[in-house]
Parts: sequence; structure tokens; C-alpha cells
Amino acid sequence: MSIAKHFRSILDRSISNPKRLFLIDGLGAFLTAFLLGTILTRYEGDFGMPRKVLYPLSLLACVYALYSIGCYFFVAKNWRPFLKAIAMANLMYSFLTIGLVIALYQSLTILGILYFSGELIVIGGVIFIELLTVSNNNNEHSYKRRQKSIK
Repeated sequence: MSIAKHFRSILDRSISNPKRLFLIDGLGAFLTAFLLGTILTRYEGDFGMPRKVLYPLSLLACVYALYSIGCYFFVAKNWRPFLKAIAMANLMYSFLTIGLVIALYQSLTILGILYFSGELIVIGGVIFIELLTVSNNNNEHSYKRRQKSIK
């Protein structure tokens, strides 16, 4: 299977089960919080990002994780605004991270730049899938309403 077909398969499965995106987002945010709050702080010199920056980023990731996991368990039908909200929050987190990387670029090591670049790529993919899911489901919902009104 080609990479494009594999990616499309993942995308189709995500879009068809939007609630699962909350779980994926929440688990990813917990992983980010763990990496920032334990690994990167422990090896601060190897990454170059100061602890005073890593701890608040880790706390923010924990808040996002709790939100997403809460949505997974408690949001049933009207999930669109909640998914859009976490996508926007992830986008703001990404802009914050980009700003911190730019501001602290001189202190970052190659490993730090690689870590934050990788994190931004993954989060960007998640944001893309979340917004595409909201958009596709809105289009399907609108299409179904139009079909009912025609009949």
C-alpha cells in the first residue's frame, strides 16, 4: 500500500469516527505533557529549552488532555464545537511553541529543535484531521438536511 493510500485510509477512519479523535488527541496531549514535564526537564541541557518554559507547556498539555478525554467520555451528539475548540486550542499551542522556539533559538540544541519540529508536525497533522472532520461532517449534515427538504 502506498503512503498516500495509507494516509487516506487513516483519514477516512478518523473522519468516520470523530469521537475517536478526542481520545487520540487526549492521549497525544498526555504524551506531550509527560515528555515536556519529565524527559525534557530532566535533560534540559540536551534540549536547551529552560525548565521554566517546559513546566507551563506541560501543564497546558495536561489541560488539553483532560479536555479531550472528557469530551471522549461525555460528549455524545453535538461533538462538532468541542472538536473545533480543541483544534483551535492546538493551533494556539502550536503558535506559542513556534514563538518560544524563535525566542529561545540561541539556547536550543539540535535535539531540541528536532523535538519541537517533530511535535509541531504531529500536532499540525492532528489539527488538519480535526478540522477536516468537522468540515466534512458539517457538509454531510447540510447535505442530509437539503435532501430532506427536497423530499
